[in-house]
Amino acid sequence: MVTVSPPKSEASPSWAYVLQLPHDRCAPRIARVTLRAVLAGHGLTGLTDTAELVTSELVTNAYRHTTGPATLRLRALAGARLRVSVWDANPHIPPPFDKRPGPPHPVHPVHAEADGGRGLFLVCHYADA
Repeated sequence: MVTVSPPKSEASPSWAYVLQLPHDRCAPRIARVTLRAVLAGHGLTGLTDTAELVTSELVTNAYRHTTGPATLRLRALAGARLRVSVWDANPHIPPPFDKRPGPPHPVHPVHAEADGGRGLFLVCHYADA
């Protein structure tokens, strides 16, 4: 595991953590545990539920739809906000994130009986951008 945390400045909460995740079914759980520890360590536990949901969905998609490793990046933003980024080796950007400009909005509802397909809709709903 690689982590990076630059020195804190008094003006803004400047830190970032990067976690390299192998293509392993345990990756979403490891990402959630890491996220909870980082947020607790920085006094941002109020963000935990939403950030954990978004992180879990993105890392799960990286595991399910690629064959290689993934990278989780957590970065502090001004105003007690958090940026969660997940990178994987698949060059295809899934809808609705493949549309520009503006924030993604789910366009296709998922049938109630479907076994999957709700993850990115949850990300769109719970993430600010």
